[in-house]
Amino acid sequence: MSRTALITGITGQDGSYLAESLLSKGYTVTGLKRRTSVEYYDRLAHVLHHKGFKIDEFEISDSGSVYSIVSKYKPDEIYNLAAQSHVGTSFNQPDYTFQVNAIGPMNFLEAIRRYSPETKFYQASTSEMFGKAYDVMPDGNLDEEEIFMDSKTMFKWKKCQDEETRFEPQSPYAIAKLSAHHSVGMYREAYDIFGCCGILFNHESERRGENFVTRKITKWLGNFKRWWEVQPDLLPPEKFDFDTDSIYSTSGKFPKLRLGNIETYRDWGHAKDYVEAMWLMMQQQDGDDYVIATGETHTVKEFLTLAFKEIGIKDFEPFIVIDPRFYRPAEVDFLNGRPDKAYEMLNWKPKITFKELVQRMVWGDLSVQTKLA
Repeated sequence: MSRTALITGITGQDGSYLAESLLSKGYTVTGLKRRTSVEYYDRLAHVLHHKGFKIDEFEISDSGSVYSIVSKYKPDEIYNLAAQSHVGTSFNQPDYTFQVNAIGPMNFLEAIRRYSPETKFYQASTSEMFGKAYDVMPDGNLDEEEIFMDSKTMFKWKKCQDEETRFEPQSPYAIAKLSAHHSVGMYREAYDIFGCCGILFNHESERRGENFVTRKITKWLGNFKRWWEVQPDLLPPEKFDFDTDSIYSTSGKFPKLRLGNIETYRDWGHAKDYVEAMWLMMQQQDGDDYVIATGETHTVKEFLTLAFKEIGIKDFEPFIVIDPRFYRPAEVDFLNGRPDKAYEMLNWKPKITFKELVQRMVWGDLSVQTKLA
């Protein structure tokens, strides 16, 4: 008999990749989604008609709904990927964010305790929980932005976060996620439930939501490239004219890309790699928490540089506007995961590099099939 899994957040980036992965492993998968007036299944096109896949409706912030789902299916594994997942939005919708991101996981844990104690539970935690906190470790070959120099030993020390780093959340999103993270630990200890948390650092893909900065960049590039190609003069990048808000050819204009802080550092991986780590956590003998990251950190500016080069533009700065409206009330400046535990315990390592990730996302929005797709 095949193993069974429930995946919340099934219509999102991670949910779609995880569904594909589990189905390829022979699972029977039920995707859970909240009721909406408009159905959106674009990311699930590859699995929607698979004989081992179906969709059911529920509401994660409603305990009765969650209890009914868990008692109905009693699955082998539950992957909770549902969330209000945008950090910026959480400042404007803090109550809703907490209901979904903190109370929702608690509902699942309590449902498992009551109705299906053998079910394994995965909670999608986040590197945003670290906030401004980081640790340091020796490293001999780093850029200045990434290191401190110890005057006594003259070693360079790399800033990073791992499972032992303290949490210092800087947003309602991170606070809610931290609450859920600690809830899993409590249920694991108090009730012997198999619960694990993936402390996932930023992971992107061609399926990323359009309000996240990486996809915002690549979607703009796709639209700009299409506009550029239909201009009758077909100017090279250095021949465009610019004002505060627009890019001008001799026959038209296009709005500049508007961004917030492009100096922040993030550890970016590909979602397809990260959902494999989720599954590996659930195959261990005991539930535990793992940092999932690449161990490399890059600025938004670096992402921009690589992305613009894909369409032949070497200098992105004339094409963008730094807009204070996109700054957060409290910013997380530096994230760099140390995934040693996942490497050793799960035998997991990311396969897709940062450069490949940028290329995949750009070409995905250019709607051109490449050997990377």
